Amino acid sequence: MLLGRAGIHALQRHTARTPLPAIMLGEAAVALISDVTGAPLSGFPRIRTRIVRWGEVTDPVRLPHSAAVASEPELMAVLGQAVLGADGESSWNVYGARPLPDDVSEQRFGSRFAAAIPVALRGGVEPEACWMESLESGWLFLITAAPGAGWLLAVGDGADTMLPGSRLVGAQIAEIRPEAGRFPVSPAIAHPLAGEGWLACGTAAMAFDPICGDGTAHAVREAILAAAVIRAALAGGDGPALAQHYQARLTAGFRRHLEHCLGFYEAGGNGEWWQREAVAVREGISFCEKRLRDFGPPRYRLQGFDLQSI
Repeated sequence: MLLGRAGIHALQRHTARTPLPAIMLGEAAVALISDVTGAPLSGFPRIRTRIVRWGEVTDPVRLPHSAAVASEPELMAVLGQAVLGADGESSWNVYGARPLPDDVSEQRFGSRFAAAIPVALRGGVEPEACWMESLESGWLFLITAAPGAGWLLAVGDGADTMLPGSRLVGAQIAEIRPEAGRFPVSPAIAHPLAGEGWLACGTAAMAFDPICGDGTAHAVREAILAAAVIRAALAGGDGPALAQHYQARLTAGFRRHLEHCLGFYEAGGNGEWWQREAVAVREGISFCEKRLRDFGPPRYRLQGFDLQSI
């Protein structure tokens, strides 16, 4: 979509990947998607209250929230599709999913996995709400997705192990249904993120921890920057310098994400699981800081949807 607006023909090749059953889009993500599509994001279930019991907190804390809930196919339908095709060559390739070029490695910080589980909610459960709770060896996150139904995310130990000790999330659930999928949720970043004639974007570039819920907004920002880099390069810009700027900006965003995550893992609990995962997040922050020193000062800035030299 972003490249098409600039008159750049794009071919899309699909890879086999299981789509996410539910994505919670925060205010920033909703605003960015509306900016990209030129239309408000509407018609999706809303989350207006966040209820949290975390770490040493005894009583749940209620907070106002503003988010929409969509499945990945629904979200892709809103964003639109590129021109489909399997033939033809391009001077630039954007990898939105794996596999990446052979010389690319993945740097992953942590060992945590999550299970996504559809659930039936108890009668009288608050609509338009989500619940988040830390336990001894992981955390639980529950969102309402439709009247009487929701999605449970269990990170760390399995839901069957954690729910008996849950004082908040477990009280909202009437029935657990068969698990929809299990996947790694520790933050990860591709290294490098770009090279001659290619960029990694979205899940191919970085995996964000759902503890912060900002992955979709970051993915949209990455797409905006990737399109701007390609447009600038095709207009005669310095391709290697533009690719380095792209890597630096994504790395800086990943570091901010890790810094935000660290507070949750330091406060979530004192047990071995929490301590191990917090150490891994700190290692990720150190990795990003070294990479940013190597990149040096920025040479470009993003103005709207276009890059300008500084």
